Amino acid sequence: MKDWCDEEGAKRLREKIAAYWAERGYEVDVDLVDAGFVPAMRSARTDVRSNMINGMPRRRINPDASAARPSYRPRAEATA
Repeated sequence: MKDWCDEEGAKRLREKIAAYWAERGYEVDVDLVDAGFVPAMRSARTDVRSNMINGMPRRRINPDASAARPSYRPRAEATA
């Protein structure tokens, strides 16, 4: 069984997440945060944090910046 909570497991998970989304054309920032000793786990823990929202990446990898789509802005709703 793999342990994703120790430092080595968290590093493997970070690489796995970044590679998964890179293959699909997305750029994801994944950071490791040392949470220290956790009494409930009886060991140290390393958290994996990313810039994704609800598990989805925020930006595509785009080598041509001039072709980038402008930021999404919702239309003003007409009120009656």
